[in-house]
Amino acid sequence: MKLVTYSNNGKEQLAFLVNDTLYNTQDVQGGLPGTMNALLQNWEKYIGSMHDADNALKAGKVNVQGVAYKGADVLAPVPQPTSCRDGYAFRQHVAAARRNRKVDMIPEFDQYPIFYFTNHNAIQGPGEIRCMPDHFEKLDFELEAAVVLCKKGRNITAAEADEYIGGYMIMNDMSARRLQMEEMLLNLGPAKGKDFSTVIGPMLVTPDELEPYKIPAKEGHVGNAYNLKMTCTVNGVQVSEGNMGDMDWTFAEIIERCAYGADVLPGDVIGSGTVGTGCFLELNGTGKLHDPNYKEQWLQPGDVVEMDITGLGHLSNTIVKEDTDFSILALKKVVSHKA
Repeated sequence: MKLVTYSNNGKEQLAFLVNDTLYNTQDVQGGLPGTMNALLQNWEKYIGSMHDADNALKAGKVNVQGVAYKGADVLAPVPQPTSCRDGYAFRQHVAAARRNRKVDMIPEFDQYPIFYFTNHNAIQGPGEIRCMPDHFEKLDFELEAAVVLCKKGRNITAAEADEYIGGYMIMNDMSARRLQMEEMLLNLGPAKGKDFSTVIGPMLVTPDELEPYKIPAKEGHVGNAYNLKMTCTVNGVQVSEGNMGDMDWTFAEIIERCAYGADVLPGDVIGSGTVGTGCFLELNGTGKLHDPNYKEQWLQPGDVVEMDITGLGHLSNTIVKEDTDFSILALKKVVSHKA
């Protein structure tokens, strides 16, 4: 299934996406949940009926009015996640970023998957990304995939963790690099460099849709892996290309770590981390490594960021500058310490 949340007369509406048309879940079959949250909180109760309704739509057995997908006000497929974590699964990205900083690859990367919590209240879908002046101090995208959990669990093993994944999405983990780098000098974060926008969408794709793309996990790893091409363009120019199959740590292994000694909940969103070449920070670093005169590129007001992942759709956002000169960078205090 491909599931979309859109604004229907100002209210969140869950819909099946079939042949570029949105069909409200309750219209297709009475009794189905009308929001993504209601579905995720009652996944095992409804998932069979959801698949039946989706199959009936695809077979043309349902006579119901739909809405054109292209004209709809599409929201994040999971508009109000219970939490949002982001992983660090692609070795290529980590190794390149460290090489560009002229530091060795950190061995701990290959020992265990890590993640950080970001602001789940800043989740958004396609459309405008509103940014403050300080965000434009090295504003960056990050090309990622994400999953949403559909069952509560605790101390889940990687061998069983894929059963907790309700679906997959594209993720753009927006980053204000100057804010991120400054605060992380204090060995805490990322926080203000990340908390203004995390984009997911445009749809939630259930695992059955991705079966044709399944590949073995990398040697020594456990969990489902998929051969899905990932690209990002900025203003129509491709800047990034990778593959979800290049994840060294699987989502199952990341979930195992997330759930160790802690409850994970239906509605929790978990990102993969950045694919290799998947952000300007890495691309600029690589460019300057080979050419000291390389001109750095960062996102600017009006830029259009478009991401595509095979099977997961096309995610488009436009960068918008808030009409204000308020700056937290300007509030930094100058402190002198006397010996």
